[in-house]
Amino acid sequence: MAEPELVPPPAGGRVFRHPAAAGLADVAPSGRARLDAIARWLQDAALADVVDSGLDGGGVWVLRRLRLVVARFPRLGDAVEVATFCSGTGALVAERRSTVAAGGSALVEAVALWVHLDPGGAHPRPLPEGFESVYGIAAAGRRVRARLRHPAAPPDGAARRPWRFRAADLDVAAHVNNAVYWEVVEEELVASEPPGALDVEVEYRAPGDVGEAVVLAAGEMRWIVADAGDVLATVRLGD
Repeated sequence: MAEPELVPPPAGGRVFRHPAAAGLADVAPSGRARLDAIARWLQDAALADVVDSGLDGGGVWVLRRLRLVVARFPRLGDAVEVATFCSGTGALVAERRSTVAAGGSALVEAVALWVHLDPGGAHPRPLPEGFESVYGIAAAGRRVRARLRHPAAPPDGAARRPWRFRAADLDVAAHVNNAVYWEVVEEELVASEPPGALDVEVEYRAPGDVGEAVVLAAGEMRWIVADAGDVLATVRLGD
């Protein structure tokens, strides 16, 4: 039997806590927090944790996969807390488990796979010096791999709809920010509001830029493809 991916918080070691709030720009017309907003909260918590840790190996972290398991969506006005910890490591990667909670109740569980790259973001690089001493106790020796698991190419006959990335979607790396890809899912959810019990995963395959794209759909899978034909990200929808 495969090891559970959503591992519980560690008995010891570093668990970083970061506050956020569901504001007007974070929610759908129904008042529930959108998935892209939740992804931004997680991204901000991860960065705050790394900065607070004092680790600086001269490299950069690139997100390869993010899975969100929603029991109940945060609502407009909710003060939330992201509790995050390192749940596993590999030679060049680290896994991060996070829980988004409000009012003492866990609402969203998340697991992310991050790859450590050189400062230019071109080549994998070993984890920063001192990483084990800061995060090793929480990781508890659990090993993870960087391999992606979604089908890389859509099947023939997949349904198509247009998409466009805007200049406002770019971040400080001049690439489409990780959280923006969750808007593809939101485009479908807004027409039929989910009550909760949602399990969605995005894998990031290539950096995106401003311009036209297309979303291809087949079953539970979505492929976000740049105008030049590169698959930028894949989405697995579950419930």
